[in-house]
Amino acid sequence: MTISNTTSTHPPAFFLVGIPGLEHLHIWISIPFCFAYTLALLGNCSLLYIIRADTALHEPVYLFLAMLAAIDLILSSTTLPKMLAIFWFRDREINFYACLVQMFFLHSFSIMESAVLLAMAFDRYVAICKPLHYTTVLTGPFITKIGMAAVFRAVTLMTPLPFLLRRFHYCRGPTIAHCYCEHMAVVRLVCGDTRFNNIYGIAVAMFIVVLDLLFVSLSYVFILRAVLQLASHEARYKAFGTCVSHIGAILSTYTPVVISSVMHRMVRRAAPHVHILLAIFYLLFPPMVNPIIYGVKTKQIRDHVLSLFQKKNV
Repeated sequence: MTISNTTSTHPPAFFLVGIPGLEHLHIWISIPFCFAYTLALLGNCSLLYIIRADTALHEPVYLFLAMLAAIDLILSSTTLPKMLAIFWFRDREINFYACLVQMFFLHSFSIMESAVLLAMAFDRYVAICKPLHYTTVLTGPFITKIGMAAVFRAVTLMTPLPFLLRRFHYCRGPTIAHCYCEHMAVVRLVCGDTRFNNIYGIAVAMFIVVLDLLFVSLSYVFILRAVLQLASHEARYKAFGTCVSHIGAILSTYTPVVISSVMHRMVRRAAPHVHILLAIFYLLFPPMVNPIIYGVKTKQIRDHVLSLFQKKNV
């Protein structure tokens, strides 16, 4: 029996609770989540279709937008289908390795999204501060390298987590008090020294958020300085207007992160379901809102959507 206990380090499956304390409201909670997920699917698929179909949109800014749309699609689809299965069918079981895969994709694509937002800030910096060099700097091969670097960084940082979690012994039961396999929610079931996991998780989060936001902020410092040096008020308005969509995407992505972080540290007595609802909001809000932001503020995309509706009405 001793040998069996030491070799069986993890359960064959975990059980996702959903939203602890609100199980009786799962059906009602699923309605806005399902609506938001549907909007995210329709919006991001539409963006990808429009950018692919219209050769006039095969420019760096729209290629980065296509990357962001693809990431948002995968990020929301990693968790929402299983989450809705929990809410609708009480399908709470998830295979141990499927849980690790979900966790890997969830955190990896969150890191990729941050990298693409940083790349979009660089795109706006070059377009406004170095307009004569825009086409020579942001070439197709260079954009491909940026995309590959974003993937490489995310995969490199997240690959250790599944292997670290696989070696632990889970003696606190197979029930995860969450509606998806988030890293720290899984770590709480572990018996043993998890200090490295805790430190590594915090270090990666701080490294990504702080470093990326620092460079984004630096880009906008240079952009603002260049815009203020323009002679006419109209030129300033037009130049800065090209950044509004990107600023909106940054706010939609990082604001829930900051709110969730503040809640975890400042409101320690908050019920567990408050933190979980904030975590779901972080996953759903950017994929739902980003297509709307770019659809409303980007004339080329807006005109393409309107032309599609006009063709259907003819």
